[in-house]
Amino acid sequence: MMFLTLSLMIVIGFALSEIFHRLRLPRVAGMIFAGILLGPYVFNLIAPEVLTISLDLRQIALVIILLRAGLSLDLNDLKKVGRPAILLSFLPASFEIIGVIIFGQILLGLTLLESAILGSILAAVSPAIVVPRMLKLMEMKQGTKKSIPQMIMAGASVDDIYVIVLFTSFIKMAQEGRFTYDALIRLPLAILLGIGVGLAFGFLFVMFFKRFHMRDTTKVLLLLSFSLFFVTIEHEFGHIIPYSGLLSILAMGIMILSKYQILADRLVKKYEKIWVFAEMLLFVLVGAAVDITMIPYVFLWSIVLIFGALVFRSVGVLIATSHRSLNWKERIYVVEAYIPKATVQASIGSIPLALGISNGNTMLTVAVLAILITAPLGAFLMDISKNRLLGLPENPIIIQEPVILE
Repeated sequence: MMFLTLSLMIVIGFALSEIFHRLRLPRVAGMIFAGILLGPYVFNLIAPEVLTISLDLRQIALVIILLRAGLSLDLNDLKKVGRPAILLSFLPASFEIIGVIIFGQILLGLTLLESAILGSILAAVSPAIVVPRMLKLMEMKQGTKKSIPQMIMAGASVDDIYVIVLFTSFIKMAQEGRFTYDALIRLPLAILLGIGVGLAFGFLFVMFFKRFHMRDTTKVLLLLSFSLFFVTIEHEFGHIIPYSGLLSILAMGIMILSKYQILADRLVKKYEKIWVFAEMLLFVLVGAAVDITMIPYVFLWSIVLIFGALVFRSVGVLIATSHRSLNWKERIYVVEAYIPKATVQASIGSIPLALGISNGNTMLTVAVLAILITAPLGAFLMDISKNRLLGLPENPIIIQEPVILE
């Protein structure tokens, strides 16, 4: 039954993602819809043993996302852009979390802590939608004189990590049953220790890979295994020692990039191939976890919450980009680039439900609705407004049909 489940997930997931792509909608929406159809609330074609390990499979997908981000995140980009990139790393997400905390209690009847968890789920921007478009802008030399694509890529990458660390902290508070200031005090310690461990292992891997020659595929598996080890250490001993395994994964990738860029570039290509399958599992399983019977009860207020939170987020982006080198058109484009949500929401949206946290079902439903609304909206706005807001491309020869989502 498990083999049949995987076969159906792959075939139907890819088929619907292609149909949605041809309709100029994000592929992830098709994958989520495939999961809903295959899931227990429609045709019930996913084997129970697959649903049992669904959370672990999504965690592996998240690890792959962070490894790719770390191996691609050049800190020199942050230094070149300066203050706006640094502020974009946390300010828009913080504003959005505040907005969800306000609206979550008023519209959905969530507690303060539940609203904070939902805010941390919704606040991450989607690298799967944003990064390919920024790379295309860099190829066409649109906005590159002011490093706008580089600023968005760097800020969005760190934004995801910032949100995931906050989410982990809020989840720990919810499991303890109360909002504790102790957990907030432990947060900076977890960040520092996570970064330190990741940098140390990244340096050791650079030395190891330079001394011992092996296939890149073997290196990919080694890094993946140690990344899963970091996550395991956090789960098993995080209540004793404040530590972020997710940050260790990111920091390890950054260290490898800074010390051995040629290898990092090759490994990113390998992880992109793995991501094709991991992405399919991630979004189909998220769709399968959605209780569609909940949608009629929370749909309207969820839409209001999502757009209200985006207003808060947009204010954060405008404040972060209030630099004299950026004009209003360019700042509006950055606002558009910070709209899409997909990958991180799919990775962590169902965790509260899996852990038995109150209103976890509502959080997952809102997370999926946020993906289905903001992914196509952000992609559409970025594609149609780039020439008007950033100026015409300097390399028009290489312009191709815009891709909604790879």
